[in-house]
Amino acid sequence: MPIARIARKNQVSRKFVYEQEGIAAQALEDTFLDSKGDNEVLFHLPITKTWLFQLILTLALICHSSYRGVVELLRDLLDWLISVGTVHNRLQVAAAKAEEINQAQDLSTIKQGLHDEIFQGSMPVLTGVDAFSTYCYLLKAAEHRDEETWGWYLLELQARGFDPDNTIADGAKGLRAGQKAAMSDTPCHSDVFHILKQFKDFVLSLTRKVQGVTSSRVDQEEDIIRAQLAQEPTRSMISKWVHLNRREKRLFTLLKDVKTLFQWMVHDVLELADPTLSVRQELFDFIKVELQQRDDGEFPMMRKLWKALHNQRDQLLAFSGVLDQKLAEITIRLDMPLAKVREVCLLHRKQTTSNAYWEKWNQLHQGLSGKFYYLMEAATEALKQTSRASSLVENLNSRLRNYFFLRRTLGNSYLGLLQYFLNHRCFMRSEIPEREGKSPKELLTGEPHSHWLELLGFKRFQRA
Repeated sequence: MPIARIARKNQVSRKFVYEQEGIAAQALEDTFLDSKGDNEVLFHLPITKTWLFQLILTLALICHSSYRGVVELLRDLLDWLISVGTVHNRLQVAAAKAEEINQAQDLSTIKQGLHDEIFQGSMPVLTGVDAFSTYCYLLKAAEHRDEETWGWYLLELQARGFDPDNTIADGAKGLRAGQKAAMSDTPCHSDVFHILKQFKDFVLSLTRKVQGVTSSRVDQEEDIIRAQLAQEPTRSMISKWVHLNRREKRLFTLLKDVKTLFQWMVHDVLELADPTLSVRQELFDFIKVELQQRDDGEFPMMRKLWKALHNQRDQLLAFSGVLDQKLAEITIRLDMPLAKVREVCLLHRKQTTSNAYWEKWNQLHQGLSGKFYYLMEAATEALKQTSRASSLVENLNSRLRNYFFLRRTLGNSYLGLLQYFLNHRCFMRSEIPEREGKSPKELLTGEPHSHWLELLGFKRFQRA
């Protein structure tokens, strides 16, 4: 905009506008172009032993630093010499306070637990996470992972109020036997991730087998062409090509069928918003039978797959029964037909950016009128609160790996410190808006708490 127009609009002189422009330009220069250089003192930090111990703790937990890395940093940047033993001792002091806080937490609000086992070398680490808050309530190293060990730790959790509606775990026998012994009334659902991964691995293996046979068939054709040019084609070469051609067609047909069955399993049977439990069971059994009929003993992975499906059907589909019950409750509460409730649920399977989604959205909105928004909100919440997989505990395991690789052996005091830290640090970012800026403990209890350093007795530095 011309200066004259700005001056006329604000009823000031052009000289005044030029002066203000100069002030603004100088402010921008002072802000983005530091004329005083990088050696300017920004603030003074009072260094005390307590602050250094706080630094040791944050280096180990936030920066994933090793003991010797902490020693080197303090030596090179702060000219302070300490030993590896001092670093270990300070972490042990913090771990003792952290374990007290861990043990004092009430676990009665946990409605669905996710259990898993990870390993540091040959040592199993038993893990438990709340499905909705991601609060880690179990992180213990044990010599065994059998029924007795799992049962012992689950009984300890029950003493702190742990009584979920159900749990989700993989097919670990010791884990399931321990829960059956200690919590016989709590069902243990199967994790759909592992069975889908097993199914997908078989599809990929079969795909590579087909590609290999196709490559062999093409190479054999080239050999036959070269032999024909030399007028020396042999009957064995033709016979081998016929065998490869038949095998390729048979494997290609098998691959096509298995891929179709896999897509049905992913998008129809184990999808969250989909048919009723009875329909899922029928489709599940159909897929299992089709795989079993195609098993001629050539692929051990196929036999393991359909046997796993046979043994885990009820546990894998248990989430569907939970969802059916929630939808039935919505039907009663909102006085709506169950068919309409399921239509709204199926709407969540479509992409919100697609035309199909908004066409169905408008159709349901016109048919349900004012009740549509209440029904949409209730269905969304029901789907959100129904878990099918122990993905969150797998996510926790991946974060723990960043600490486990730093040491050869793990102690429960160190694991307790990690458990405390991961439960009390706030999520800096999250795909779920409700979690951003909150810690797992805050999500579990619904109440804010002090910074994790302050809970351990430290006073955080704040610039004057």
